[in-house]
Amino acid sequence: MENQLIQLYLLICQLYDTQAVTCFQRLSNNSKPKFTDQEVMTIYLFGHLQGRFEKKAIYDLIVQYWRPFFPHLPAYQTFCTRLNLLTPSFQTLGGIWQAQVNQARLPEGDHLIDSLPVMLAKGGHAYTARVARDFAEVGYCPSKKLYFHGARLHAIGQRRSGNLPLPTQIWLREGSCHDLPSLKDQELRLPESTLIGDKAYCDAPLHKSLAEQGTTLYTPIKKPKGQELTKTEKYHNRLVSRLRQPIESFFNWLIDKTDIQNASTVRSTEGLMLHCFGKLTLAFYLLVFNP
Repeated sequence: MENQLIQLYLLICQLYDTQAVTCFQRLSNNSKPKFTDQEVMTIYLFGHLQGRFEKKAIYDLIVQYWRPFFPHLPAYQTFCTRLNLLTPSFQTLGGIWQAQVNQARLPEGDHLIDSLPVMLAKGGHAYTARVARDFAEVGYCPSKKLYFHGARLHAIGQRRSGNLPLPTQIWLREGSCHDLPSLKDQELRLPESTLIGDKAYCDAPLHKSLAEQGTTLYTPIKKPKGQELTKTEKYHNRLVSRLRQPIESFFNWLIDKTDIQNASTVRSTEGLMLHCFGKLTLAFYLLVFNP
């Protein structure tokens, strides 16, 4: 664990120094604090590697076991404030590691698409929640049959036999933005490929626009009103469901490693952005260094 902590810190320092243009820049007189941004980011990612997913749990872990490594560790409130300012830096690191993940992509292959709710509040509390209202909104998760207040994480991954899909595109939208309009806003480019999704993407204009760029979209066939699906249509739906199963496995892995779906302790928009992009950064780190 000690070697892991040191290696993680040195890696962040190296990338942070070489990518300074897009990392968070300090313009105040305290531009070089004793407790550095690199240390803040190291603590956050290291805490997640030890199974601590909330800021308070991460901070307590460092205070109890690793305080000698961080002699200038500030009070918890200051630590949280510093951490919330570093979302751009986490996005930079995550982008670097995502580029390394994408190097393993095949030139052609099937792609899977789905979304995951990031929930600040759920159920009966969704309509009364006031956290991060300038971004988070009320949405509905069909798979869980649950209303939630929060954001929606969308992902496209390249399917791999016997492995988790390689995430090629990930973006964040408000919870009320459903899968279909969110995908249309992305102006997707997957030439000479296939895209497999659920019923949310069953849309004739989308099929046509993707076909024009050489992309074939496969979705389940919706049941006509007052009619039953044929045996061939049922078989098609089972096949599509089986092919898109790996993207659900990817989301389950992401939840297990980062607890990204649970944002109930977030108290601000800045905290929500950190919650999402900080945990995604960890996910790409794991995909690169712990395949």
